[in-house]
Amino acid sequence: MTPLDTTFAALADPTRRAILARLALGEVSVMELAEPFAMSQPAVSKHLKVLERAGLVSRGRDAQRRPVRAEIAPLAQATDWLERYRRALESNYQRLDALLEELKSDGKRRKAAKRKDERR
Repeated sequence: MTPLDTTFAALADPTRRAILARLALGEVSVMELAEPFAMSQPAVSKHLKVLERAGLVSRGRDAQRRPVRAEIAPLAQATDWLERYRRALESNYQRLDALLEELKSDGKRRKAAKRKDERR
């Protein structure tokens, strides 16, 4: 599995996305992370392990506290990958829009020409 695959697999779970959203506000302990979820601390720890393997979070050591913090690099790589496809798809849609406008213009010209012929 590539790092990008691991990142997207980790982000596939809504709980892990919620954990990352919380960590975007700043580092916290596992206990603090577990508070808003209807799950045990061990369950939150399992989610954190998945996020750690993906490089999305890291754990520090502050005396007896082990704060968890979000890591940006894997998200930046995922964003870059998504942005490439967004640009390509946007370009396709722009070409499609231009084609549709051209077809509309051709249709209007044909209708105008047909009306002109009918008047003769």
